[in-house]
Amino acid sequence: MSAYKNPEVSSPTSGPTRRSILKAFAVGGALMVIVELAAGASKTATNAQDQVLNAIVRVGADDVVTLVMPRVEMGQGTYTSLPLLIAEELEIDPAWVRLEHAPADDKLYANPSLGIQATGGSTSVSSAWIPMRQAGAAARIMLIQAAAKAWGVEPSACRAENGSVVHAATGRRLSYGKLAVQAAAVPVPAEIALKPVNTFRRIGGDQLRLDAAGKVNGTAQFGIDVILPGMLVAAVAASPVAGGKVRSVDAAAALRVRGVQQVVQLDDVVGIVAKHMGAARKGLAAANVQWDDGSAAGYSSERMIAELEQASRRDGATARSEGNVATARAAGARSFDVVYQQPLLAHATMEPMNCTAHVRPDGCELWLGTQVPTRAQATAAEVTGLPIEKVTVHNQLLGGGFGRRLDVDYVTQAVRVAQKVKAPLKVVWTREEDMQHDTYRPYHYNRLSATLDATGHPTAWHHRVTGSSVLARWAPAAYKDDIDGDAIRDAAGPYAFPNVLVQYVRQDPPQGLNTGWWRGVGHMQNGFPVECFLDELAHASGRDPIEYRKPLLDKHPRAKRVLDLLADKVQWSRPLPKGHGRGIALTFAFGTYAAQVTEVAVDPDGTVRPLRIVTVVDCGVVVSPKSVVAQVQGGSIFGLSAVLFGNISIKNGRVEQSNFHDYRVLRINETPVIETHIVPSIDTPGGIGEVATVLVTPSVLNAVFAATGKRVRRLPFEPNELRTA
Repeated sequence: MSAYKNPEVSSPTSGPTRRSILKAFAVGGALMVIVELAAGASKTATNAQDQVLNAIVRVGADDVVTLVMPRVEMGQGTYTSLPLLIAEELEIDPAWVRLEHAPADDKLYANPSLGIQATGGSTSVSSAWIPMRQAGAAARIMLIQAAAKAWGVEPSACRAENGSVVHAATGRRLSYGKLAVQAAAVPVPAEIALKPVNTFRRIGGDQLRLDAAGKVNGTAQFGIDVILPGMLVAAVAASPVAGGKVRSVDAAAALRVRGVQQVVQLDDVVGIVAKHMGAARKGLAAANVQWDDGSAAGYSSERMIAELEQASRRDGATARSEGNVATARAAGARSFDVVYQQPLLAHATMEPMNCTAHVRPDGCELWLGTQVPTRAQATAAEVTGLPIEKVTVHNQLLGGGFGRRLDVDYVTQAVRVAQKVKAPLKVVWTREEDMQHDTYRPYHYNRLSATLDATGHPTAWHHRVTGSSVLARWAPAAYKDDIDGDAIRDAAGPYAFPNVLVQYVRQDPPQGLNTGWWRGVGHMQNGFPVECFLDELAHASGRDPIEYRKPLLDKHPRAKRVLDLLADKVQWSRPLPKGHGRGIALTFAFGTYAAQVTEVAVDPDGTVRPLRIVTVVDCGVVVSPKSVVAQVQGGSIFGLSAVLFGNISIKNGRVEQSNFHDYRVLRINETPVIETHIVPSIDTPGGIGEVATVLVTPSVLNAVFAATGKRVRRLPFEPNELRTA
């Protein structure tokens, strides 16, 4: 990675106003600052309000600065990046910021980009960029004013420095803790000037992960680590076929297993409650659960694909129409029609789904790692019939999210089982149960066509996306006019085609076989067909694929700069050995411009070996360069696993895969060299956690084509397709 430093330029110190800060007050000797911001950016919110409170910063009399963290940490570095924003403006070491998981509360902690309290969509830093800094800056200003009043001097004669206010002329110093109560009595400043970018001392620096120590020494607590007095543990089995029901359970056999305390049988799930997980699993095996599979018993991947293929022949709903594709096609020199397909995928989080629930007549408490605390709270209230304020969510660190923990099906099930148990109950899905009942990335069937003029320039682009709608299930109010706004996202990339038509056809699998958000969301699903098809067009025109893209990016000069730097770093024109190939992919996703080149070797037996991945990103002002690099690396490996091995197949209504032996992830010895280069920028921060995942599938498959001359349009691909021996 190249050394990164935020550019030395004058900062557009955004215009925070008094309206942005709701209030500051003293509680128990602490200064509390509550930040308010508009939630109007949301397009998916179902309960967005005109104004929501967003973050609370407390400065205690003991000098401890506490941030009530509205986002969750699932490996992406949020618990480092957001404290950095506070610390920069408050002039303290980020390591001094103590974090508390925020309770479930959409009003107080909604993500302004999503409209509800949620962590996802690579929005954690971008949505916090202004409000978190406002919170820190407001506290700093009020502390300075309190100190100036105590000393009888002008605030302009004082400065904040390492957790204290200093009077420059005399060197007098008061710690924040000693000023907290007095500061709370200071009126909230009418205008708050944020620090200029060129004065940052912590943002953009070489900050280590603040959550690393606990994860290394084992003190970090994830949902699966929760232990409560009197707690029991349950292993569960749900119907392996969507819509199936329990036919029989040998409860007596299960209860004969030492440690098993109770057998809970519901219509579609069986829970074996025991003193520990080992006994619960042995009891579940002894229970020999039999199922009535129901109407989906005969469902298969072949049937799903056939239904998608048939549905894809319909026109569907028009999501975007510019110019006249039909006219351009008739006038063009050449037209191309292709189909790209990509399979169902599981999330396979390292920490399987789990939820500890204690259901009492007067209330319910949940301990779990979730990306959506208020959805977890709401589902528990619905299941139990309790008022929502009687449900408390104790959020924990997440052992991987990738979108899986945006769903709460595992919470619903845990509460249903826990209702039958008079003790706190930790419900843990085995890896096999998790793989069987995931909310899978949708299978998308993509029909694309393009028309070129005599010079090879594309004059028309038509992309019809056919697949299930996650949005219709997850946020039905946002599914409008038969269009899933996420499914058709970037269906023409960032490119300026003169004539564009994007259509969507909804085709869902059987009820109960749910599809869900997956890392990269719609950007990832459409990045593959768009970037690979564009590569096809470049090849058909005899043009270099990087140069072919540039005339289509005149509205995106940042994208062109990313491409230029990438070509330089990767030595794009450098010849490669026979059997090796180099592939390019570009995206503008989550407010970030990024491009990637992957170099692969394709062995004679068809094995694809990624050798090197080079990624260039322009994600605006960088808060934590180490975090950007880590997320590009993680996203690349996540995406590589998907393109090389990923597939969830269905036979007789059942998912065929069960664990990492048949749902592979990339191993260390298979991981290529990964380089990340960051373009210095003063633009508002964009997201980074999912960008590399968007890029890696098309960059790998374009590299495969460069190495073999064979175009892969359907995933998963078989090595035999690429065999040359």
